[in-house]
Amino acid sequence: MDAPATPLATPVEATASSRRLTLVKRTGSGLLFIPFFVWLVGFAPAWAFSAFVVLVGGLAQWEFGRMFRRVGVEGFPRLGLLAGLLVTTSFAWPEAMPLVLTLTVAGLLTAGLSKGWGQEPRWVPVALTLLGVFYVNWLLGHALWLRALPGGIKWIFLLVLVTWGGESAAYLVGSLVGRHRLAPVVSPAKTVEGAFAQLLVSPLAALAGRWWFFPEFALADALSVGILLGVSGQAGDLAESFLKRSCHAKDTGALIPGHGGLLDRLDSLLFNTPALYYYARFLAA
Repeated sequence: MDAPATPLATPVEATASSRRLTLVKRTGSGLLFIPFFVWLVGFAPAWAFSAFVVLVGGLAQWEFGRMFRRVGVEGFPRLGLLAGLLVTTSFAWPEAMPLVLTLTVAGLLTAGLSKGWGQEPRWVPVALTLLGVFYVNWLLGHALWLRALPGGIKWIFLLVLVTWGGESAAYLVGSLVGRHRLAPVVSPAKTVEGAFAQLLVSPLAALAGRWWFFPEFALADALSVGILLGVSGQAGDLAESFLKRSCHAKDTGALIPGHGGLLDRLDSLLFNTPALYYYARFLAA
């Protein structure tokens, strides 16, 4: 069992040494993961990328349920994991998606009956498990649709470039010069200065992505993508912080040095992946 969460330090209170240590850990994690990610997206078979997304979704969903179990809020961990894996996989076979979603909702509601025999019916396990499946696995499944679009490999690279570029800018600026807290109740470590840095760097990263991946893009398209992902990424980050705060948790786990759990690394991508997919599908010139 992980150690109990400790209160989050504000940017003002954080020491320079702890910031440097976290930055070193984050940099090291990134340097180890980037070559694998480039191979997975750019050179591996499409099924390998799909399998990786399904696996990541399952692990993140398990972290989600475990976070709530630590504070005594029980879901259906095994059923939730199975349903989550099926929901993400269904993005590879869209014709099966209605059946999978129907079975997920009906199956979890039926499982909820086991909590109601001879006592007050309890709907929390059903609601929590459904939340985990749709928050993690449904949103993340859009990565399979994004990868399947024409130029899908380039869309995936653009997604990660803009998302992680904006996140890195927010972290660095917020840690070094951040003084005004953005959402002190939900996430005391996030600052207004960091948020502005992310909103500035995300369009710049999108312009770099246009030059690298989509030279046929209009400048307006690149700037629109950058602004869209800069805003939706912060919404995703704050949404996960809201869930963690309700569980009095600092991180969802300790799998990735410098970041915490896998779900901590995916928080912005969970919102940005559907956002970019629907932009690319319906709005991109």
